[in-house]
Amino acid sequence: MTLEQNELDLIAGYDAEKRFDHLVSRVVETGQVWILTDQHGSVMLNTDDEDCVPVWPDREFAEQWATGEWAECEAMSITLKQWNYRWTPGLEEDGFAVVVFPLPGAEDEDGLVVWPEELDMMLTKEVKRSNKR
Repeated sequence: MTLEQNELDLIAGYDAEKRFDHLVSRVVETGQVWILTDQHGSVMLNTDDEDCVPVWPDREFAEQWATGEWAECEAMSITLKQWNYRWTPGLEEDGFAVVVFPLPGAEDEDGLVVWPEELDMMLTKEVKRSNKR
């Protein structure tokens, strides 16, 4: 599902915590998490404390990050099931964190940094909540 420009602009105005909440609900809605990849695999961001895999709720937001040194990167979707059963344990095992929904040019462009199990827990909670509707 392609987002309209007005939706992109509205969501881009969210602070990091609201973007986190949006990512959780959107990933559960679409069943997909978006990352950027290059010839070596998933791209990584380095924060002051952690090496992180950045994730986005939609292709369009991931592609916005693919500029400069990441211009050759491509957005890739991961199913929610793959994220839960393959990516979360793999990231935990490798000691990587997740940076949720970074946005270039946003006031807090880096997004929230969380551990994979924390994101997984929030996604699972949202799946259960949405199943009750």
